[in-house]
Amino acid sequence: MDGYHLDNAELDALGQRHEKGAPHTFDAAGFAGLVRAVRTQMDALRYPLFDRVQDKTLPDAGQLSPDVPIVVFEGNYLLLQRPHWSDLRDLFDLTVMLSVPMEVLRDRLVARWLAHGLPNDQAVIRAESNDIPNAQLVIANSAPADMTIGSVSLAETQER
Repeated sequence: MDGYHLDNAELDALGQRHEKGAPHTFDAAGFAGLVRAVRTQMDALRYPLFDRVQDKTLPDAGQLSPDVPIVVFEGNYLLLQRPHWSDLRDLFDLTVMLSVPMEVLRDRLVARWLAHGLPNDQAVIRAESNDIPNAQLVIANSAPADMTIGSVSLAETQER
């Protein structure tokens, strides 16, 4: 799904680059088109990938052969009940939601930004100002998944 991030220049023009990763900063209709194409493909499909180091979408960088028997789509908004995103639910044979305690998710998001080179204070701000609100939106506004897989905190694991 990350290959469908809107381009930074487009987000800058809209004044939304600081919200990159929120549902409205993706080409949801384009992503839905890819999912539909996968279900009916006869030839190899090209699709965009996202290069996190360059912080940009790479058009047609991915290729899917028609003989691939199973395709897994991953992304935060695949079950989101909002325009364009809600069209996706019926296109999937099976949906899975990962359920992670918020404190675990926060720690993982901060660690991700630290791994990308942000100093601790900026990593915390980035996680709390954009990523956590997006996660809360998903939790509150997603269609039920066919299966939910839970995760426990490190403290709960150590108690066992």
